[in-house]
Amino acid sequence: MKRKQKNFTKKIAKNEFGFDDFLKQINQIKKMGNMKDLMGMIPGVGKAIKDVEISDDAFKHIEAIIHSMTPDERRRPSIINTQRKNRIAKGAGRKIEDVNALMKQFDQMGKMMKMMQGPQGKQMMQMMSKMPNMPGMGGMFGK
Repeated sequence: MKRKQKNFTKKIAKNEFGFDDFLKQINQIKKMGNMKDLMGMIPGVGKAIKDVEISDDAFKHIEAIIHSMTPDERRRPSIINTQRKNRIAKGAGRKIEDVNALMKQFDQMGKMMKMMQGPQGKQMMQMMSKMPNMPGMGGMFGK
């Protein structure tokens, strides 16, 4: 497990994080349980989302889009142009807007992970590692 974390950290530092890595992260989240229950574990969020319907189908759509990419596109998302997005959307049975939204989400996640590599991110990870593990989290934050 620690080796996987180190490899993951190296990929982020070298800006080599791809859609295969993104898919692995999604699968880890799915193993923890349904999204509404997970969000309910976050202090203050449980009450805010009690009437909100959170569907796990979003993961299926994301997976379909990623699986419609070629291995090269998953490794190097920067090569995905409009023509490729159209092909990916058709292959996944989704709209191009869905592919664009995933690309944007992926970029934002990459920026956030890059930020986590800095001093502030390391401080936050240290704080999170001191938190007691929640059921099903599997030591996700370093414990």
